[in-house]
Amino acid sequence: MTKDYLKNCYDSYKELRLKHRYINNDHILPLIENLKDHFEINQIGDSVLKAPIHSIKIGNGTKKILIWSQMHGNESTSTKAIFDLCNVFSLDDSDNIQQILNSCTVLIIPILNPDGAKAFTRLNANGIDLNRDAKSLTQPESIVLRNLFNDFKPHFCFNLHGQRTFFAAGEVNKSATLSFLSPAVDEGCMLNDTRKKAMEVIVAINNLLQAQIPKQIGVYDDTFNDNCVGDTFQVLEVPTLLFEAGHYKNDYAREITRFYMFQALMYGLYYIAINKVSGSEYKPYFDIPMNSKSYFDIIIRQAKIPDSNGVIIRDIAIQYQEVLKNNSIDFVPKIEKIGDLSSYFGHKEISAHSNMVSVKSNQDLIEGLEVDEIFIENTKYSLKLTQS
Repeated sequence: MTKDYLKNCYDSYKELRLKHRYINNDHILPLIENLKDHFEINQIGDSVLKAPIHSIKIGNGTKKILIWSQMHGNESTSTKAIFDLCNVFSLDDSDNIQQILNSCTVLIIPILNPDGAKAFTRLNANGIDLNRDAKSLTQPESIVLRNLFNDFKPHFCFNLHGQRTFFAAGEVNKSATLSFLSPAVDEGCMLNDTRKKAMEVIVAINNLLQAQIPKQIGVYDDTFNDNCVGDTFQVLEVPTLLFEAGHYKNDYAREITRFYMFQALMYGLYYIAINKVSGSEYKPYFDIPMNSKSYFDIIIRQAKIPDSNGVIIRDIAIQYQEVLKNNSIDFVPKIEKIGDLSSYFGHKEISAHSNMVSVKSNQDLIEGLEVDEIFIENTKYSLKLTQS
Protein backbone atom coordinates (compact mmCIF):
# COMPACT_ATOMS: atom_id res chain seq x y z
CA MET A 1 0.00 0.00 0.00
CA THR A 2 1.85 3.07 -1.28
CA LYS A 3 1.27 6.77 -0.78
CA ASP A 4 0.29 7.05 -4.45
CA TYR A 5 -2.34 4.35 -4.02
CA LEU A 6 -3.69 6.09 -0.92
CA LYS A 7 -3.82 9.45 -2.70
CA ASN A 8 -5.75 7.88 -5.56
CA CYS A 9 -8.19 6.32 -3.07
CA TYR A 10 -8.67 9.62 -1.29
CA ASP A 11 -9.19 11.58 -4.50
CA SER A 12 -11.64 8.97 -5.81
CA TYR A 13 -13.69 8.30 -2.68
CA LYS A 14 -13.45 11.36 -0.44
CA GLU A 15 -16.81 12.04 1.24
CA LEU A 16 -17.65 15.41 -0.27
CA ARG A 17 -20.69 15.96 1.97
CA LEU A 18 -18.40 16.45 4.98
CA LYS A 19 -16.15 19.49 5.08
CA HIS A 20 -14.68 22.14 7.34
CA ARG A 21 -14.79 21.84 11.13
CA TYR A 22 -18.42 21.59 12.22
CA ILE A 23 -19.46 17.92 12.01
CA ASN A 24 -22.34 16.45 14.03
CA ASN A 25 -25.03 13.76 13.84
CA ASP A 26 -27.09 15.85 11.42
CA HIS A 27 -24.24 15.48 8.93
CA ILE A 28 -23.37 11.82 9.42
CA LEU A 29 -26.73 10.08 9.94
CA PRO A 30 -27.63 10.23 6.22
CA LEU A 31 -24.18 8.82 5.40
CA ILE A 32 -24.61 6.01 7.91
CA GLU A 33 -27.98 5.19 6.33
CA ASN A 34 -26.28 4.87 2.93
CA LEU A 35 -23.67 2.51 4.37
CA LYS A 36 -26.27 -0.02 5.51
CA ASP A 37 -26.07 -1.74 2.12
CA HIS A 38 -22.37 -2.45 2.69
CA PHE A 39 -21.71 -2.81 6.42
CA GLU A 40 -23.33 -3.85 9.67
CA ILE A 41 -24.75 -0.73 11.31
CA ASN A 42 -26.04 -0.68 14.89
CA GLN A 43 -27.29 1.93 17.30
CA ILE A 44 -25.26 1.06 20.38
CA GLY A 45 -26.60 3.67 22.78
CA ASP A 46 -27.70 7.24 23.38
CA SER A 47 -26.07 10.41 24.61
CA VAL A 48 -27.15 12.45 27.62
CA LEU A 49 -29.63 14.29 25.38
CA LYS A 50 -30.77 11.00 23.78
CA ALA A 51 -28.93 11.48 20.50
CA PRO A 52 -28.13 8.12 18.89
CA ILE A 53 -24.62 6.68 18.97
CA HIS A 54 -23.89 4.26 16.12
CA SER A 55 -21.28 1.69 15.25
CA ILE A 56 -20.12 0.62 11.78
CA LYS A 57 -18.66 -2.88 11.40
CA ILE A 58 -16.38 -3.50 8.42
CA GLY A 59 -14.71 -6.78 7.36
CA ASN A 60 -14.86 -10.30 8.72
CA GLY A 61 -11.30 -11.15 9.70
CA THR A 62 -9.95 -12.46 12.99
CA LYS A 63 -7.91 -9.35 13.86
CA LYS A 64 -10.28 -6.95 15.64
CA ILE A 65 -9.71 -3.19 15.70
CA LEU A 66 -11.95 -0.76 17.61
CA ILE A 67 -11.95 2.88 16.44
CA TRP A 68 -13.80 5.85 17.92
CA SER A 69 -13.89 9.53 17.00
CA GLN A 70 -15.26 12.76 18.47
CA MET A 71 -15.03 11.69 22.07
CA HIS A 72 -14.40 15.43 22.24
CA GLY A 73 -17.19 17.05 20.25
CA ASN A 74 -15.06 19.81 18.71
CA GLU A 75 -12.42 17.41 17.32
CA SER A 76 -13.99 16.51 14.00
CA THR A 77 -11.14 16.01 11.51
CA SER A 78 -10.82 12.26 12.04
CA THR A 79 -14.60 11.83 11.67
CA LYS A 80 -14.30 13.18 8.13
CA ALA A 81 -11.43 10.75 7.48
CA ILE A 82 -13.50 7.86 8.84
CA PHE A 83 -16.20 8.39 6.22
CA ASP A 84 -13.56 8.73 3.51
CA LEU A 85 -12.26 5.37 4.68
CA CYS A 86 -15.76 3.84 4.73
CA ASN A 87 -16.28 4.94 1.13
CA VAL A 88 -13.08 3.21 0.10
CA PHE A 89 -14.08 -0.02 1.83
CA SER A 90 -17.51 0.05 0.22
CA LEU A 91 -16.43 0.98 -3.32
CA ASP A 92 -12.83 -0.14 -3.91
CA ASP A 93 -12.21 -3.82 -4.65
CA SER A 94 -8.42 -3.73 -4.91
CA ASP A 95 -6.19 -6.40 -3.37
CA ASN A 96 -5.10 -3.94 -0.67
CA ILE A 97 -8.67 -3.47 0.52
CA GLN A 98 -9.50 -7.16 0.28
CA GLN A 99 -6.51 -8.00 2.47
CA ILE A 100 -7.83 -5.74 5.21
CA LEU A 101 -11.42 -6.99 4.87
CA ASN A 102 -10.35 -10.63 4.97
CA SER A 103 -7.86 -10.23 7.83
CA CYS A 104 -9.59 -7.68 10.04
CA THR A 105 -12.93 -6.82 11.59
CA VAL A 106 -13.03 -3.07 12.14
CA LEU A 107 -15.65 -1.62 14.49
CA ILE A 108 -16.04 2.18 14.30
CA ILE A 109 -17.93 4.70 16.43
CA PRO A 110 -17.91 7.78 14.18
CA ILE A 111 -19.18 10.21 16.86
CA LEU A 112 -19.05 9.09 20.49
CA ASN A 113 -20.12 12.48 21.88
CA PRO A 114 -22.99 13.69 19.65
CA ASP A 115 -24.14 16.34 22.15
CA GLY A 116 -20.68 17.87 22.30
CA ALA A 117 -20.44 17.67 18.51
CA LYS A 118 -23.73 19.54 18.13
CA ALA A 119 -22.61 22.29 20.53
CA PHE A 120 -19.01 22.19 19.22
CA THR A 121 -17.58 21.67 22.69
CA ARG A 122 -15.00 19.32 24.11
CA LEU A 123 -17.36 18.21 26.88
CA ASN A 124 -20.60 16.25 26.82
CA ALA A 125 -24.00 17.74 27.75
CA ASN A 126 -23.27 17.23 31.47
CA GLY A 127 -20.04 19.22 31.16
CA ILE A 128 -17.88 16.11 31.56
CA ASP A 129 -14.72 15.34 29.61
CA LEU A 130 -15.32 11.76 28.46
CA ASN A 131 -11.58 11.22 28.25
CA ARG A 132 -11.38 11.73 32.01
CA ASP A 133 -14.26 9.37 32.77
CA ALA A 134 -12.70 6.00 31.95
CA LYS A 135 -12.37 5.02 35.60
CA SER A 136 -15.61 6.40 37.05
CA LEU A 137 -17.84 5.70 34.02
CA THR A 138 -20.38 8.29 35.13
CA GLN A 139 -21.61 9.22 31.65
CA PRO A 140 -23.79 7.25 29.20
CA GLU A 141 -21.31 7.80 26.37
CA SER A 142 -18.45 6.41 28.49
CA ILE A 143 -20.53 3.33 29.30
CA VAL A 144 -21.37 2.82 25.61
CA LEU A 145 -17.68 2.74 24.72
CA ARG A 146 -16.69 0.48 27.61
CA ASN A 147 -19.52 -1.97 26.88
CA LEU A 148 -18.50 -2.14 23.24
CA PHE A 149 -14.88 -2.69 24.25
CA ASN A 150 -15.88 -5.51 26.60
CA ASP A 151 -18.19 -7.19 24.09
CA PHE A 152 -15.98 -6.81 20.99
CA LYS A 153 -12.70 -7.72 22.74
CA PRO A 154 -10.47 -5.83 20.29
CA HIS A 155 -6.86 -6.68 19.57
CA PHE A 156 -6.08 -3.00 18.82
CA CYS A 157 -7.75 0.34 19.55
CA PHE A 158 -7.47 3.58 17.56
CA ASN A 159 -8.41 6.57 19.76
CA LEU A 160 -8.97 9.56 17.46
CA HIS A 161 -8.63 13.18 18.57
CA GLY A 162 -7.66 16.65 17.38
CA GLN A 163 -5.05 19.01 18.78
CA ARG A 164 -4.80 22.78 18.75
CA THR A 165 -2.60 24.89 16.52
CA PHE A 166 0.04 25.65 19.17
CA PHE A 167 1.83 22.29 18.86
CA ALA A 168 5.14 21.92 17.04
CA ALA A 169 6.76 18.61 16.17
CA GLY A 170 9.71 19.06 18.48
CA GLU A 171 11.51 22.35 19.06
CA VAL A 172 11.77 23.33 15.38
CA ASN A 173 9.63 25.60 13.22
CA LYS A 174 7.46 22.70 12.01
CA SER A 175 3.81 22.43 12.97
CA ALA A 176 2.65 19.03 14.24
CA THR A 177 0.24 18.07 11.47
CA LEU A 178 -0.34 14.68 13.07
CA SER A 179 0.74 13.37 16.45
CA PHE A 180 0.61 9.87 17.90
CA LEU A 181 1.00 8.19 21.26
CA SER A 182 1.33 4.74 22.68
CA PRO A 183 -0.15 5.57 26.11
CA ALA A 184 1.58 4.72 29.37
CA VAL A 185 0.48 1.83 31.58
CA ASP A 186 1.78 3.25 34.85
CA GLU A 187 3.31 6.41 36.31
CA GLY A 188 6.79 5.15 35.48
CA CYS A 189 5.85 4.76 31.78
CA MET A 190 6.94 1.13 31.84
CA LEU A 191 7.69 -0.30 28.41
CA ASN A 192 5.76 -3.56 28.06
CA ASP A 193 4.71 -5.72 25.10
CA THR A 194 1.35 -3.96 24.78
CA ARG A 195 2.94 -0.54 24.42
CA LYS A 196 5.57 -1.91 22.03
CA LYS A 197 2.89 -3.29 19.70
CA ALA A 198 1.18 0.10 19.54
CA MET A 199 4.56 1.74 18.98
CA GLU A 200 5.36 -0.62 16.10
CA VAL A 201 2.19 0.36 14.23
CA ILE A 202 2.92 4.05 14.85
CA VAL A 203 6.44 3.57 13.45
CA ALA A 204 4.98 2.09 10.25
CA ILE A 205 2.53 5.00 9.87
CA ASN A 206 5.29 7.53 10.59
CA ASN A 207 7.51 6.00 7.90
CA LEU A 208 4.74 6.48 5.34
CA LEU A 209 4.04 10.09 6.32
CA GLN A 210 7.60 11.35 6.79
CA ALA A 211 8.16 11.02 3.05
CA GLN A 212 5.29 13.47 2.50
CA ILE A 213 5.34 15.86 5.46
CA PRO A 214 8.88 15.53 6.84
CA LYS A 215 9.38 16.66 10.44
CA GLN A 216 5.67 17.37 10.87
CA ILE A 217 4.86 14.28 12.95
CA GLY A 218 5.05 14.45 16.73
CA VAL A 219 4.61 12.23 19.76
CA TYR A 220 2.08 13.31 22.37
CA ASP A 221 2.86 13.58 26.07
CA ASP A 222 2.70 10.11 27.71
CA THR A 223 2.10 11.21 31.30
CA PHE A 224 0.00 8.43 32.82
CA ASN A 225 -3.61 9.16 33.77
CA ASP A 226 -5.82 6.20 34.58
CA ASN A 227 -8.90 8.36 34.06
CA CYS A 228 -8.04 8.53 30.34
CA VAL A 229 -9.51 5.93 28.02
CA GLY A 230 -6.32 5.20 26.10
CA ASP A 231 -4.30 4.61 29.27
CA THR A 232 -7.08 2.39 30.66
CA PHE A 233 -7.33 0.20 27.57
CA GLN A 234 -3.54 -0.05 27.40
CA VAL A 235 -3.50 -1.22 31.04
CA LEU A 236 -6.07 -3.84 30.02
CA GLU A 237 -3.43 -5.16 27.59
CA VAL A 238 -5.03 -3.95 24.36
CA PRO A 239 -2.51 -1.99 22.26
CA THR A 240 -4.03 1.46 21.88
CA LEU A 241 -2.91 4.18 19.48
CA LEU A 242 -3.77 7.83 20.05
CA PHE A 243 -4.16 9.76 16.78
CA GLU A 244 -4.13 13.57 17.02
CA ALA A 245 -5.14 15.64 13.99
CA GLY A 246 -3.14 18.86 14.10
CA HIS A 247 -2.37 21.87 11.93
CA TYR A 248 -1.01 22.18 8.41
CA LYS A 249 -0.03 25.63 7.14
CA ASN A 250 -3.12 27.78 6.42
CA ASP A 251 -5.36 24.72 6.83
CA TYR A 252 -7.73 25.95 9.52
CA ALA A 253 -10.54 23.91 7.94
CA ARG A 254 -8.34 20.83 8.53
CA GLU A 255 -8.91 19.49 5.02
CA ILE A 256 -5.23 18.86 4.27
CA THR A 257 -4.78 17.30 7.71
CA ARG A 258 -7.84 15.16 6.92
CA PHE A 259 -5.94 13.67 3.93
CA TYR A 260 -2.99 12.69 6.11
CA MET A 261 -5.29 11.34 8.83
CA PHE A 262 -7.00 9.20 6.18
CA GLN A 263 -3.63 7.80 5.18
CA ALA A 264 -2.65 7.16 8.79
CA LEU A 265 -5.85 5.23 9.51
CA MET A 266 -5.77 3.23 6.30
CA TYR A 267 -2.12 2.33 6.57
CA GLY A 268 -2.44 1.43 10.24
CA LEU A 269 -5.19 -1.05 9.37
CA TYR A 270 -3.20 -2.42 6.44
CA TYR A 271 -0.08 -2.91 8.55
CA ILE A 272 -2.03 -4.85 11.17
CA ALA A 273 -3.74 -6.88 8.42
CA ILE A 274 -0.56 -8.10 6.73
CA ASN A 275 1.75 -8.44 9.74
CA LYS A 276 1.94 -10.33 12.97
CA VAL A 277 2.55 -7.30 15.18
CA SER A 278 4.88 -8.46 17.94
CA GLY A 279 6.30 -5.12 19.06
CA SER A 280 9.78 -6.03 17.84
CA GLU A 281 9.96 -2.98 15.55
CA TYR A 282 9.16 -0.41 18.24
CA LYS A 283 12.52 1.36 18.72
CA PRO A 284 12.20 4.05 15.97
CA TYR A 285 9.15 5.32 17.87
CA PHE A 286 11.59 7.11 20.17
CA ASP A 287 13.06 9.00 17.20
CA ILE A 288 9.78 10.82 16.64
CA PRO A 289 10.07 14.25 18.33
CA MET A 290 7.95 15.12 21.33
CA ASN A 291 5.28 17.78 20.78
CA SER A 292 6.08 21.20 22.14
CA LYS A 293 3.76 24.17 22.68
CA SER A 294 5.77 26.51 20.47
CA TYR A 295 3.25 28.21 18.16
CA PHE A 296 0.75 31.02 18.09
CA ASP A 297 -1.56 31.65 15.16
CA ILE A 298 -0.10 35.14 14.58
CA ILE A 299 2.87 36.91 16.13
CA ILE A 300 3.39 40.62 15.64
CA ARG A 301 7.11 41.18 16.17
CA GLN A 302 8.74 44.28 17.69
CA ALA A 303 5.55 46.20 18.35
CA LYS A 304 5.75 49.58 20.08
CA ILE A 305 2.86 49.77 22.51
CA PRO A 306 1.85 52.29 25.20
CA ASP A 307 2.90 51.55 28.77
CA SER A 308 2.51 53.28 32.10
CA ASN A 309 6.12 54.42 31.75
CA GLY A 310 5.76 55.60 28.14
CA VAL A 311 6.16 53.04 25.37
CA ILE A 312 7.77 49.60 25.23
CA ILE A 313 8.79 47.20 22.48
CA ARG A 314 7.10 43.82 22.76
CA ASP A 315 5.88 40.91 20.67
CA ILE A 316 2.11 40.33 20.48
CA ALA A 317 0.67 36.83 20.05
CA ILE A 318 -2.78 36.37 18.52
CA GLN A 319 -4.68 33.08 18.92
CA TYR A 320 -7.93 32.20 17.19
CA GLN A 321 -10.84 31.21 19.40
CA GLU A 322 -13.18 28.78 17.65
CA VAL A 323 -16.78 29.90 18.08
CA LEU A 324 -19.89 28.18 16.73
CA LYS A 325 -21.96 30.77 14.85
CA ASN A 326 -24.80 30.12 12.39
CA ASN A 327 -23.87 26.44 12.07
CA SER A 328 -20.26 27.14 11.15
CA ILE A 329 -17.07 27.85 13.02
CA ASP A 330 -15.97 31.46 13.32
CA PHE A 331 -12.31 32.08 14.15
CA VAL A 332 -12.14 35.02 16.53
CA PRO A 333 -8.66 36.59 16.93
CA LYS A 334 -7.70 37.44 20.51
CA ILE A 335 -4.51 38.70 22.07
CA GLU A 336 -3.10 35.66 23.85
CA LYS A 337 0.23 36.94 25.13
CA ILE A 338 2.36 40.09 25.13
CA GLY A 339 6.07 39.92 25.87
CA ASP A 340 9.32 38.51 24.58
CA LEU A 341 8.17 35.72 22.26
CA SER A 342 11.51 35.02 20.63
CA SER A 343 11.27 31.35 21.61
CA TYR A 344 7.90 30.94 19.83
CA PHE A 345 6.87 30.65 16.19
CA GLY A 346 3.88 32.17 14.44
CA HIS A 347 1.87 30.42 11.76
CA LYS A 348 1.78 33.95 10.41
CA GLU A 349 4.25 36.65 11.40
CA ILE A 350 4.01 40.41 10.98
CA SER A 351 6.97 42.67 11.71
CA ALA A 352 6.15 46.06 13.21
CA HIS A 353 9.81 47.16 12.98
CA SER A 354 9.49 48.96 16.34
CA ASN A 355 6.60 51.10 15.05
CA MET A 356 3.52 51.93 17.07
CA VAL A 357 0.79 49.27 17.05
CA SER A 358 -2.81 50.20 17.86
CA VAL A 359 -6.41 49.19 17.26
CA LYS A 360 -9.12 51.32 15.70
CA SER A 361 -10.96 52.00 18.94
CA ASN A 362 -7.71 53.04 20.65
CA GLN A 363 -8.30 50.42 23.34
CA ASP A 364 -5.37 49.32 25.45
CA LEU A 365 -3.60 46.33 23.96
CA ILE A 366 -4.09 43.75 26.69
CA GLU A 367 -4.24 39.97 26.81
CA GLY A 368 -7.76 38.70 26.11
CA LEU A 369 -8.72 41.60 23.82
CA GLU A 370 -10.55 40.65 20.59
CA VAL A 371 -8.78 42.31 17.67
CA ASP A 372 -10.08 41.91 14.11
CA GLU A 373 -7.50 44.33 12.80
CA ILE A 374 -4.47 46.30 13.92
CA PHE A 375 -2.70 49.41 12.70
CA ILE A 376 1.07 49.64 12.42
CA GLU A 377 1.50 53.40 12.23
CA ASN A 378 -1.13 54.15 9.53
CA THR A 379 -1.15 50.78 7.77
CA LYS A 380 -4.07 48.45 8.52
CA TYR A 381 -3.60 44.68 8.87
CA SER A 382 -6.61 42.41 9.02
CA LEU A 383 -6.30 39.53 11.48
CA LYS A 384 -9.54 37.83 10.42
CA LEU A 385 -9.20 34.37 8.99
CA THR A 386 -10.52 33.94 5.46
CA GLN A 387 -11.95 30.46 4.91
CA SER A 388 -12.67 29.03 1.49
